[in-house]
Amino acid sequence: MGYALIYLPWFFYLEQTVTSNYTVMHVALDDYIPFNEYFIVPYLLWFMYVAGAVVYFFFTDKHHYYRLCTFLFIGMTITMVVCTFFPNGTDLRVAVDPDKNLCSRLVVMVQAADTPTNVFPSIHAYNSIGVHSAVMSSAWLREKKGIRIVSLIFMAAVCMSTVFLKQHSVIDVVAAFILGYVMYPLVYGTVWAESRKTSSQNVTG
Repeated sequence: MGYALIYLPWFFYLEQTVTSNYTVMHVALDDYIPFNEYFIVPYLLWFMYVAGAVVYFFFTDKHHYYRLCTFLFIGMTITMVVCTFFPNGTDLRVAVDPDKNLCSRLVVMVQAADTPTNVFPSIHAYNSIGVHSAVMSSAWLREKKGIRIVSLIFMAAVCMSTVFLKQHSVIDVVAAFILGYVMYPLVYGTVWAESRKTSSQNVTG
């Protein structure tokens, strides 16, 4: 995608330059959440969740595809702007023994590749919210209750994974939900209107 040519260089630039003198995102609730390496599974499957949704809507519903991309790209851009002008990071990571099990080894690999900076709002959480919003708003999936339920569970699992892996503070996830709450009516407002219109016509008809 063309957007990747903008987002990825920007992201890696911040990863290399935001290494000190940043605001630490940490709230008291973070200290009560235990580390759990098994959450690396939904954390990594997130890539398939987002990419799969984009591909699915590209081939089934172009209008919804563009809505989803708009939701994702605008939110990701806002996040990059926030991180550029408000450098941030976490101090939550714990020492992980890579020899404990496969999940622990994967966590160590993720930590080695991803710095504990540029975390607010959480892209993992925000994009998961965006995908689930697309699933719930899609006329194609309106009768697919199983898919909608699985999407909800997976979205929740991804958001939980960010804090149980100590990749993010709770405040990063809360910020992602607030951003998603603002973006949803802007992107899907016409869907709401069309849905209400259809429901009204069905009642009067």
